[in-house]
Amino acid sequence: MKGIEVTTILDEDYPALLSQTYDPPVVLYSKGDKRLLHDEKKIAIVGSRKASAYTSNIVKVLLPPLLKENFRVVSGLAKGADKMAHEATILLKGGTVAVLGHGFDHLYPSEHRGLYDKLVAEQLVVTEYPPYVSPARWRFPMRNRIISGLSQGVIVTEAEKKSGTRSTVDYAISHGREIFVVPGNIFSSLSELPHELASDGARLVWNGSQIVEELAHNFKIEMKNGCKT
Repeated sequence: MKGIEVTTILDEDYPALLSQTYDPPVVLYSKGDKRLLHDEKKIAIVGSRKASAYTSNIVKVLLPPLLKENFRVVSGLAKGADKMAHEATILLKGGTVAVLGHGFDHLYPSEHRGLYDKLVAEQLVVTEYPPYVSPARWRFPMRNRIISGLSQGVIVTEAEKKSGTRSTVDYAISHGREIFVVPGNIFSSLSELPHELASDGARLVWNGSQIVEELAHNFKIEMKNGCKT
């Protein structure tokens, strides 16, 4: 089917983290290197479609320690922060997964055709929607639950308080994921959500090693608590 692979929630290779969320997609359609779907070590990077060059610099600083530990980067192929996250990961020779809010017969935004083709050829693109399903505003928040569900943690770069990024954060909180934010310019509206999240208890970071250490620590706790000793 047009080079599309199908994974159902009943299949053994369905992503374990995603299956443990309260509303996982029954079907995932994918194009590209499906091995990236099965890697448990994933981190989501999200932010505003209006993200500035600051986000581009952020991801280039945060990513190297994460990629060194074989973390895969998950984002949504949107303008701004998503695009920067995918492009930086590719530039740094890492693995990245793009989650679409529509089917493979469509592409939104259309100007990301070059990046999309590169992701399909070398990385991975996934969606819960059959190929014929077109983009719609309400489908993108639904996409965000998959971005969170696939990931062990979510990094928020720049976003306004009422940004669509908030839906990914809300899903991440309900999924029990770690939230990481970076400090921003106090005079910029794009710092509103990260600063608010930091005041609510999100982990403030400025180096990717902090994220690696936090996730490794939590993974050990989870494994210890899961053992009946």
